[in-house]
Amino acid sequence: MSSAISNVFSNYKHILIACVVMAVYLSPYYILGENAHIRLHDNLDSNIVWYKLLVESGQFFSMSELPNVINGLPRSTLATPFDFMVWLYVLFEPMTAYAIGQTVIRLAGFFGMYWLLRRFIDSKWIVTGVALTFAFLPFWPSGWLSIAGLPLALHLFLSIRERGWQARWYHWLALMVIPFFSNFILTFVFFLGLMGVVWLIDWIRNKQSNWAFFTAIAGMTSVYLVKNYMIIYSMFINEGFTSHREDLDLGHNNLSSTIDLFFENFLTGHTHDMAVHTSIILPVIGLAFIVAAYRRMMPKLLVGLVLFNAALSLWYAFWYWEGWRIVKDNIMVANTFNFSRIHFFDPVIWYIAFALALWLLWKHMHFGKIIVTALIMAQFLNVFSVNEEIKYGRIGTPTFAEFYSEELFDSIEAYIGEDQSDYRVVSIGLHPTIAQYNGFYTLDTYNNSYPLKYKYKFREIIAPELAKNDSIQNYFDTWGGRLYMYTDKLGKDDDVTKNSDVVLDHLNINTEALAKLGGDYIFSAVPIENFRENELVYERSFENNTSPWKIYLYRVEVN
Repeated sequence: MSSAISNVFSNYKHILIACVVMAVYLSPYYILGENAHIRLHDNLDSNIVWYKLLVESGQFFSMSELPNVINGLPRSTLATPFDFMVWLYVLFEPMTAYAIGQTVIRLAGFFGMYWLLRRFIDSKWIVTGVALTFAFLPFWPSGWLSIAGLPLALHLFLSIRERGWQARWYHWLALMVIPFFSNFILTFVFFLGLMGVVWLIDWIRNKQSNWAFFTAIAGMTSVYLVKNYMIIYSMFINEGFTSHREDLDLGHNNLSSTIDLFFENFLTGHTHDMAVHTSIILPVIGLAFIVAAYRRMMPKLLVGLVLFNAALSLWYAFWYWEGWRIVKDNIMVANTFNFSRIHFFDPVIWYIAFALALWLLWKHMHFGKIIVTALIMAQFLNVFSVNEEIKYGRIGTPTFAEFYSEELFDSIEAYIGEDQSDYRVVSIGLHPTIAQYNGFYTLDTYNNSYPLKYKYKFREIIAPELAKNDSIQNYFDTWGGRLYMYTDKLGKDDDVTKNSDVVLDHLNINTEALAKLGGDYIFSAVPIENFRENELVYERSFENNTSPWKIYLYRVEVN
């Protein structure tokens, strides 16, 4: 028995070590629980609450509206019942579900990249090291395997492409399961499109079709379409729902700004697909090119990957170029669907290129093994430093528990003393999802899609404040995903803590429009000095020692 254990450790010690390191990386989620620091942007301020509201509504398969948000948020704008994340929120508390989601992301990212790199590189330590650094990237949490799972999906498709119908059954099964853990619109629509191009090239080159490969592509696409039946319903069947996305007016950068955006994305990445590649990976790739030139080698795959990423960054930058408005203004899908998201492939490509560059240095440099080991360790420290607990704890953003401040909002609910479904609230200087998380019915929100007609009605409330500030007016009118109570003085500051000394002394909102939508109360993170001029009644303020917020409660009283 001990001999068998010894053999397992000897053969797989690199995997076991990586798993131990991953356990350390994930430990804050399980040890700290709701006292952990996690990402706020497109996470605490949105997706976590969307899952919670959906679970609490019980309307998994229903097409009914959710009354908690904007007097009726279309069900099709939230996750489908075939999204496994939804069921984690059914089975567990939100923070526990989040921790499990993070675990799935890291494990799939590591093993997917590990198996993919083993195809090209004959060094288990390079493969393990690069796979581990990839697994620790700050992936967008609610994307699940949309980016982290791409190496795994590519490995599976390549296996089926090579072995045809002789591919292992669990490769087929894994391909059919990935859609339930990932987002079709975010990345896999592009990934499957590229797989289709590969199949077509193979067909033309080999004069015969690989039907197993084609079946894998068609099968995975079909699963995604079934999973996303609600989106299909809202787009092609529910004619009564016109999304606010049809009013998008993005992409007015001039040529100079477009070039700047290209370099920014190529060198540093995007907030949703950070590769943390600037300080280590890019110089390593540059060094690999120098060594290859000295050795009179042509690392074609490495060159191709870098050029491909450059092309993706160029496409992303030019998607927001003003010249594209001609297309977007005349072709609706070009305006409502973000084709630039193919740049989410960046992290996968950078880390494959990183591994290839290290392999080249390993084989063709003096002391190559020592240098490569040091470089992997340096990149490991880079990505470990952006662990959510480390990064956001250092920045000082609220913890999960502090952000939602349940005890504080329980006291507000108790003070109002009515059933939460009987009145509607909006927030100033706070993300509306905080109130939503605590059971309040809100007229403001942040969602990927909602009825366009509601956007126009809500705009009437904040129109006087938008007129004072070109920045927030442009932000609201050209995008509008954040349906917030914007003010000129606060701008886009959506998380004003109780340490703020800001006072709204010239607030000008259309309170009649607010009342017409059903607004009864305002939760403001700052005092409103001229509340009477806005037909508001100041009730009282709320704060406690565990919350970063101080809430000033105002009642709407239109004469």
